[in-house]
Amino acid sequence: MSLLDRIASTVTPAASHEDRAEARRKVEGLAAHEPWVRLIVDQHKQIESRFSEARNAPEPHTAARAVEELATLLTGHANAEEAVLYPEVAEYSGKSHAAMAYEEHAMTKVQLAKLRDLNPQGEEWREKLDHIESAVQQHVYQEEDSWLPDLAANLPAERKDLLTRRYEEEFSRYYDNEAVGRGERLPEGL
Repeated sequence: MSLLDRIASTVTPAASHEDRAEARRKVEGLAAHEPWVRLIVDQHKQIESRFSEARNAPEPHTAARAVEELATLLTGHANAEEAVLYPEVAEYSGKSHAAMAYEEHAMTKVQLAKLRDLNPQGEEWREKLDHIESAVQQHVYQEEDSWLPDLAANLPAERKDLLTRRYEEEFSRYYDNEAVGRGERLPEGL
């Protein structure tokens, strides 16, 4: 953990498992009526699953492959949020939320690149994976606990349909949304 991470965790402690579960329960209710929220929350669940697959992979090559799948899914998700969701957050919820979200995405991409260079059998790999997962969990918590509900309450109705359509389009530019929805894996060799 870097010095900045330690300072940040002291100033803003990570949400507990119970806090994250409560935020998920509430945002699930919101997602039942907001298709754009459903897309995002479903991807959050898929990302969580990919972390588990990487951590529990039986062989180094399957762990490396799971990290590649995780990185591809996270990057597609981040790109869609950055291009479509966060401009709306900045406009209708808070510029500081959007700025923080962009920064967190950038740091996650940097850390994922470092993880890919490590040996999946090493302790440093597991620590890096845990660090990334913890950061992503906190980011997801912030989105599900406050940013998404706040945006849903303040975003004009005509913007919501556009957001749903544009989010789907942006995500599918990077990642096959249909395959993700069916739980399919990336083609071999990626």
